[in-house]
Amino acid sequence: MEERFEMTDLGLLSYYLGIQVTQTHQGIKLQQTNYADKILVDAGLHDCNATKFPMEPGLKLTKDDVSEEADATQFRKWVGCLRYLTHTRPDLSYSVGYVSRFMQAPRQIHVQALKQILRYLKGTTKLGLMYQRGASGGLLGYSESSFSADRDDGKSTTGMIFFYGSRPITWNSQKQATVALSSCEAEFMVASTAACQAIWLRGLLAEITGKAEVQVEILVDNKSAIALIKIPVFHGRSKHIDTRYHFIRESVEKEKIRIEYVCGEEQRADILTKALPRLKFEEMKSKLGLKEMSSLGG
Repeated sequence: MEERFEMTDLGLLSYYLGIQVTQTHQGIKLQQTNYADKILVDAGLHDCNATKFPMEPGLKLTKDDVSEEADATQFRKWVGCLRYLTHTRPDLSYSVGYVSRFMQAPRQIHVQALKQILRYLKGTTKLGLMYQRGASGGLLGYSESSFSADRDDGKSTTGMIFFYGSRPITWNSQKQATVALSSCEAEFMVASTAACQAIWLRGLLAEITGKAEVQVEILVDNKSAIALIKIPVFHGRSKHIDTRYHFIRESVEKEKIRIEYVCGEEQRADILTKALPRLKFEEMKSKLGLKEMSSLGG
């Protein structure tokens, strides 16, 4: 490339848009410690007391709360900064996504929930992801849904995460676009969304590695949803579901993806759909591969 283009070799990538990158013989480490510290300083919470989890389990917020109005501009600024932080912090995806729903007209109770996330960030600024060199294993996905979690419109929350080897490479936590009539239907819809992501990822990996596309396994913890995907006789129970969600059946028939059952205790996408108790949250955070980096090179 240097022969054809005017360019300068700056060596290995070490910092990119707030993401610190450390490349060693063991692998690549990604973290946003400096960016997290900057967020806390700007919010005036750099010396606050840290908490063990970003959101209280069972917390239910609503847009029609009667508490005092909050500074919407400041609220949006903090939420925007935290959303960028989720590029290397899947443990923050659900809580940040949840408070993002109230940016139009935030109330003080929404600010309190946001400050809880910032206090959790205070004690976890050094968390990051380590991608080991030569790690074995293929592409594996998890999909999960929390049924009718939103108090304002009754929509469920989607959570999906894909691992390549033992570390996550893509994750998503967001409110579903349509209302589901049952937990089975909610799981069916998120599995369909995960199938689209899986097919795109397997094509991308095949292009990068030069290897043939392989079948992707997606783990779901709802047996009714799995039956709805695999067994055509259940079509009568799902004909009211938006047509685009039935794409997953065709993907299974063509063996592009494989749907398997996983017990709820091993469902790694659970952390992306609800606020978990402290011990469960720590367990899931560990299963995501997040670890504390002692320093940029640590």
